[in-house]
Amino acid sequence: MWLLDCNQTAQDMSKVSCDWSVFNTDKKQRETLNEVMRFLSKKTQLAAKFGPRDKVNRSALNFVDLFAGCGGLSHGLSVAGFTPLLINEIDEAAALTHYLNATVRPENYFVGDVRNLKATTFDIEQLKGVDLVCGGPPCQGFSTANRQRLIDDPRNKLYTQFIRIVGIARPKVILIENVRGMASRAAEIVEDIRRSAGPEYKAEYAYLDAYDYGAPQRRVRFFLIATRLSVSPVDIFAGISDKHDRFTLGDALMALPRITPKTEPRRSVFESKAHGYRIASKQEAMKNKYLTSLNKGEEVEWVLNHMCRYNNPRDIQIFERLPQGGDSQHPSIASIMPYKRRNHIFKDKYYKLREDSPCKTITSHMRLDCNMYIHPNQARGLTAREAARIQTFPDDYYFMGRPNSWYTQIGNAVPVSMAAAIGRSIAKCLKKHSA
Repeated sequence: MWLLDCNQTAQDMSKVSCDWSVFNTDKKQRETLNEVMRFLSKKTQLAAKFGPRDKVNRSALNFVDLFAGCGGLSHGLSVAGFTPLLINEIDEAAALTHYLNATVRPENYFVGDVRNLKATTFDIEQLKGVDLVCGGPPCQGFSTANRQRLIDDPRNKLYTQFIRIVGIARPKVILIENVRGMASRAAEIVEDIRRSAGPEYKAEYAYLDAYDYGAPQRRVRFFLIATRLSVSPVDIFAGISDKHDRFTLGDALMALPRITPKTEPRRSVFESKAHGYRIASKQEAMKNKYLTSLNKGEEVEWVLNHMCRYNNPRDIQIFERLPQGGDSQHPSIASIMPYKRRNHIFKDKYYKLREDSPCKTITSHMRLDCNMYIHPNQARGLTAREAARIQTFPDDYYFMGRPNSWYTQIGNAVPVSMAAAIGRSIAKCLKKHSA
């Protein structure tokens, strides 16, 4: 049975209400959010999201996540045994997603521009000596051809703020995630950390591929670890276990309902059995090794954020004709390809994914279209739930905001399994060397 009825009467729902004031939402938005949460709270396994939220235990391993997004890195670190002390995110939809799926109190969130994170807006003193500060600071001014220092380029104001918070907190460990090209600025980043937080910080960087850590995709990223502990960052990287099963896209797509693209434009929020729902009851109980690992052996009763977007008739025809692994230059679509004279430019406009291989890197471009992420067996692009599975978010992780926003949140996230693997190594070193 499919189900979507978020407009049930309050009398039929649990009395669930959250303090949304930290998210700067207006009254109408808060009512809608509480309605969604009341609906979710009635569902047995999803109800755990609404249990009591305890104060942060400062005797446990704590972390600060700046530019936290929807919580991929945070969730992975929590799996590894860390507790969030501060979560910062400027995008309201992403922050709401993070809040819904975490157990952090509203007072541990700072939703807004990190430049406004000051003593007058947050008890910043409590950050001092925190175990870990992490994040992926956006660097709009980054370019291998740009000779200007990152911290001096006004376009890199968010990176500058990350370094500022690091200087205030002087954490035991710092973790930075970014695009591969940032390696060319690694020495500069280390110098900025030492100038802000102290000369005793040792640092190292590495390229890590999410595929090696249980994600069914190829996703190589730059990670830098700095620490003022006696341990070497090289040893922390060496301790990141890559002894994980390797999974394919097909493993991640298993047991989700078949749906079709919307054929009417400007109806992105329209929901139906044919096109999918934000929240639906699960039809199939099938699972495999990947889904068992993803959901920690639990059977999730609901399918969340599994909706198709609009596609025009020509795109749908292209999706149908392309074989797995076929792209814009494949002969099967030559007669209907809209960019024939510019195929050399638009060769990546369309791509049908292979189910027997890891997926290509999930990115936030999917908010615009999923033509480069065509489902291997259905004439449509991947849904947000499918993208979330590829990013190793568990099936009970619900994404807030509009459907296009779901793709942005998921594409910008650090895969959960990758974050957990890194977190376990950092936690091990902290326990050993923080005495």
